[in-house]
Amino acid sequence: MSASPTAFIVGASRGLGLALAQEYLSRGWQVIGTVRPGTEPGPLHELAGEAQGRLTVELVDIVHADQISSLRQRLAGTRVDVLFVNAGVTNDPSETIGQVSTEEFVRVQVTNALSPMRCVEVLGDLVTPKGTIAVMSSILGSVAKNLSGGWEVYRASKAALNTLMRSYAARQPAHGRTLLVIAPGWVRTDMGGPAASLDVSESIPRVVDVVTAQAGKPGLQYLDYQGATIPW
Repeated sequence: MSASPTAFIVGASRGLGLALAQEYLSRGWQVIGTVRPGTEPGPLHELAGEAQGRLTVELVDIVHADQISSLRQRLAGTRVDVLFVNAGVTNDPSETIGQVSTEEFVRVQVTNALSPMRCVEVLGDLVTPKGTIAVMSSILGSVAKNLSGGWEVYRASKAALNTLMRSYAARQPAHGRTLLVIAPGWVRTDMGGPAASLDVSESIPRVVDVVTAQAGKPGLQYLDYQGATIPW
């Protein structure tokens, strides 16, 4: 009997990341999920207590490069089938690029673009040769579909993430891992807000369906939670 596949969810303490951990567990996977150091035990720890050894909780704050490196060292010898990097913060969505402070712009860019890509770069070799690396983006990261403006700083950070994933993909072997940029839809989370059109339960199971369906297909795709291609 073959071992269960393993999903590594970076940023699993709440919201979409926690839902990813729950969904993969419900499908019989082993899961590694991360939370930031210094946080009180929360839903992910509770989930681990119910998972009969199938969920491991690791500590990392991905805005600190040294913590990503330490996490990689702790996981030496581990092999995962899916690495899913989930990170997202925003500023006031109505704040334009002319209004945002330098410090706030840097905070959003570092959290949403630089830090997830550092995770991909440092943790990517834990993924099996035919495995999948996915990052949680947004349809707002599409330059082609930006016809209405708004969410300017957040949009810029997700567009940067998308571009950096394209650069990463260009450096990979032609028949290497599956690489995915995923837009989960507008979801009712702390960041998405109560007016969002989708419940987590309507988004994340479909996200996992999409990731599963793309397994074994090398190269980079930008897809929504229903598997439709989004223009860059």
